[in-house]
Amino acid sequence: MGSFGTMNAKTVVETIVYGLVFILLFWGGTNKFGKKKEFNEDYASLEVMKSIRGIAAIGVMLHHVSQEFAFQEAKALSPFVNAGAYFVAVFFFCSGYGLIKSLDTKKDYLKGFIRKRIVKSIVLPFYVNVLIYGLFMLLVRMPFTKTQWVTNLVGVTMMNEYAWFPIVLSLLYLVFFLCFRFIKNRPVCFGIIFVFIVALGIGTCINGHFAWWAGPNNWWMTEEGYMSAKWWMHEKVFWFSGEWWVNSAPAFLAGLIFANYEDKIVPFIKKKYAVKFFVLLLITLALNSLSDFGQARFGYWTEYNMNGPEIANKIKTYFCQIPLFFVLGFTVIIFLMKYHTINPVTKFFGKYSLHTYLMNLMAIMSFRFLEIPDTPFYNAKFYLLFYCGAVILVSTLLGIVELKITDFAQRSLFEKRQKVVYSTAPRFMDDDDLRKIMKESQLQEKAAEEKKAEKAEKPAEKAEPKKDEPKKDAKPAEVKKAPSGNNKKKSKNKKSK
Repeated sequence: MGSFGTMNAKTVVETIVYGLVFILLFWGGTNKFGKKKEFNEDYASLEVMKSIRGIAAIGVMLHHVSQEFAFQEAKALSPFVNAGAYFVAVFFFCSGYGLIKSLDTKKDYLKGFIRKRIVKSIVLPFYVNVLIYGLFMLLVRMPFTKTQWVTNLVGVTMMNEYAWFPIVLSLLYLVFFLCFRFIKNRPVCFGIIFVFIVALGIGTCINGHFAWWAGPNNWWMTEEGYMSAKWWMHEKVFWFSGEWWVNSAPAFLAGLIFANYEDKIVPFIKKKYAVKFFVLLLITLALNSLSDFGQARFGYWTEYNMNGPEIANKIKTYFCQIPLFFVLGFTVIIFLMKYHTINPVTKFFGKYSLHTYLMNLMAIMSFRFLEIPDTPFYNAKFYLLFYCGAVILVSTLLGIVELKITDFAQRSLFEKRQKVVYSTAPRFMDDDDLRKIMKESQLQEKAAEEKKAEKAEKPAEKAEPKKDEPKKDAKPAEVKKAPSGNNKKKSKNKKSK
């Protein structure tokens, strides 16, 4: 490929990024391909799921970077430009899978579900992110109107245009709860969730990428119409203003179904795995071609065809993508049965996946100055590599900070504080204290059980008689009888004589 001296900015960034991705996929890999009847039995473990989410999080960040003007102009990282939906599908599948497994293994899982799993775990992090971005927008003096500030802070419009995933996920979680709380027939629940996902997709297609309905026909196609449009008429302002909100959501349903029928699916796949996985892979590739055909033939960005929004074409494109993102999750999880990778990098990004993703836009905005021609970095040999690396690094650091803030907010608002009175002064015991006490109690119980086990293992020792105690076989010593009253009198008489 040549030395760095003969490379341009595009070649440099692609050489480094693709090389690191290759290392990431093989570092810590566990391979069972070529080994008949051998499988990774931990293919769906928490650690593996966290690792696959970490890979998806890195993929989403590279997807966002590849869509920036500098990378589009250089045609750098082009494989990531349209790959965002594939990575997001991994998140949706893992979420659906985890819900069914938790429902089947945790007692009273649906009790307090809305409070713990939706409000605490999804809605609160979303609003923490809104507040952080609000402060950032103040610092960079973003020219928002008063109404826009209010709607952004309330969450009706998007303060952070990348923060759509928590909104969709919370709606899917809510439908899951309502279905499984009040309906016992699981296939019916799956059918309702499927209808809901399709309805979201159709609604998004009708909504379009911006408020096409708010002005004259094709108002966005003229410079005058675009410049005079109000702030809420532009792209990525309202909820569901883009196909990326919904096109990968069928993977959520796939995760639910796979988890529910895992005991039947896995044994079936293990018999003649190579043949069945090969067939599944061919089906996935065919469905990917159908998705590509739909986007090329009909398309989502139909507003720019000078024929109005062309909603029908959007809907056709959406239906061409539904099968792909439903099957994709099955393909990934069945692939993991033979190969998966777990390393410190994937585990790290798996832990911070949501927060690095949410903070990605702030990092990108902070380094867009590199695209200005007058800057010394512009068009330098390493400027795309620096741009990409800086965005990922800053997204990671900001994600860690956001997670810390979110954890603090969750502890403050949702964890109960129990009052414990001591002889000196009262103090409050939070959940960390409770965990320590429970851990100490468990250790004490374990030590007690070990002592009991040691005593049970030792043979019973015969008790030796004590020196002072008479032996069982020995005859009891004769006890002298005390003289009776008559004998006492006789002895007295003898003395008197």
